[in-house]
Amino acid sequence: MNENSPAPVRVIGGGLAGCEVAWQIAGRGIPVALYEMRPERGTEAHVTDNLAELVCSNSLRSDNWESNAVGLLHEEMRRAGSLILSAADAHQVPAGGALAVDREGFAGAVQAALEEHEHVEIRREEVLELPEADAGPVVVATGPLTSPELGAAILALSGEQSLAFFDAIAPVIYKDSIDFDIAWMQSRYDKEGPGGDAAAYVNCPLSAAQYEAFIDDLLAAERSEFKEWEKDTPYFEGCLPIEVMAERGRETLRFGPLKPVGLTNPHADVKPYAVVQLRQDNALGTLYNMVGFQTKMKHGEQKRTLRAIPGLENARFARLGGIHRNTFLNSPRVLDPLLRMKAQSNIRFAGQITGVEGYVESAAIGLLAGRFIAEEVAGGTAQPPPPETALGALLGHITGGHIAGDGNFQPMNVNFGLFPPLAGKVKKRERKPAMAHRALDELASWLDGAQAPNSAARLSSS
Repeated sequence: MNENSPAPVRVIGGGLAGCEVAWQIAGRGIPVALYEMRPERGTEAHVTDNLAELVCSNSLRSDNWESNAVGLLHEEMRRAGSLILSAADAHQVPAGGALAVDREGFAGAVQAALEEHEHVEIRREEVLELPEADAGPVVVATGPLTSPELGAAILALSGEQSLAFFDAIAPVIYKDSIDFDIAWMQSRYDKEGPGGDAAAYVNCPLSAAQYEAFIDDLLAAERSEFKEWEKDTPYFEGCLPIEVMAERGRETLRFGPLKPVGLTNPHADVKPYAVVQLRQDNALGTLYNMVGFQTKMKHGEQKRTLRAIPGLENARFARLGGIHRNTFLNSPRVLDPLLRMKAQSNIRFAGQITGVEGYVESAAIGLLAGRFIAEEVAGGTAQPPPPETALGALLGHITGGHIAGDGNFQPMNVNFGLFPPLAGKVKKRERKPAMAHRALDELASWLDGAQAPNSAARLSSS
């Protein structure tokens, strides 16, 4: 950018959503100033200063676009020129039917792409206030860890109470500390993922007695204390700590993350009563994270309890689990259909703070916010994607699909329940593929004629 360039669009927050916003805008030749407060100010969850750091799982979930809504969202974002999906594809690691990434390679690729872009300036400084109405377009993509000062400014302008919930982080284990005389490698039903590996997960079997003892340990484990102001904050149902799931019933985990279906133990003829799975966390294959094992147990309790799992008796932990408080807007009341703040339309929001849940969903809303701004700055009229698309269905839910006045707005992953129903009668097994094909047809029409980014991501896995 030079002195003759127009004032840059300000994007606040260097997570997945903010990075995607910046990429979409800059790719259309519009200057962007991307603000990230780290390392000037850290958070409870981040461990590096990298843009697009993955603070929880390294999985972007299913990549099957014909049968899974998040896989469809992947495909739509690819076709819309997503930086996040390009980086994920370039740095994927084996994960069965899921798209999982080497977290360091992924974040490095996203950061490098933005650092090298001629229309992007990265500013490492904290933003404490919202701009005035005449200050030009701004996107707030500060995510679930928005600083208290900026959060207070958002609340003051919106006139709403922000909602909050706790999100928990799963432990990561060194693969060479797993006992493979007990554990084995296999994906459920031997399903191959994007990397073509049908044995992508480590599986640790539990007998009925071992499972019952594990549940007893979870229920008795000492947990992190909450601050007084945090005690009434609810959990997000899609990311419950494992000990909270255990409290809901002794069989809850066995029908959730520890379900034994689709797996065959090569070390024993007896079918496991429950199975703990671990998924590859880095490209080298040296680290594995415990699937569904978000936890708020104290660190010493985590080591004691998790090492009681068969195959993990000598586990070494690269990262123990943790917990942090998330914040999001009552978006159906606060935002318009183009993600603009109703109280001040030059401010848009993107990412998890809008009430979407998940890495992919957060980046998807960033993609849309960036496209909307780019269209408007170029003198056009932004149009939301059709509701039949995954992008449109997700956007529609947070900006109008939820009942705005009922006070129960909660974070939402993309799912086919958000899509308009199909016309006519369609057999149950054919519904999801039919919705997916319809979505891509509608997406093509929406993208047709839109100004495409003039700089595609060239990301390698090296």
